[in-house]
Amino acid sequence: MTVRVIIEREVKPGQEDKMNHLMMQARSRTVHCKGYMSGETLRAVDNLSKFLTISNWKSVEDWNAWENHPDRAKLQAEMAPLLLSKEKCTVYTHY
Repeated sequence: MTVRVIIEREVKPGQEDKMNHLMMQARSRTVHCKGYMSGETLRAVDNLSKFLTISNWKSVEDWNAWENHPDRAKLQAEMAPLLLSKEKCTVYTHY
């Protein structure tokens, strides 16, 4: 069953470009992962420090494999100091 993963991040002022660079690195690694189908990153119009990443996966197991991958952990460690608060990640399936 396909799943959609929504990740919300709010970045400290002045760190938006660095965060964008790290998210692009994450996307370039994600596209090679088993089960990755598509994704996009959005930025709030009224608050340029807010980012929303939406990705589609063939299964929750495929997402979990990427979520626990060492490459993602490394990127998360680089992103964490740039955030105002911990990112919020929610996995959805079709109802």
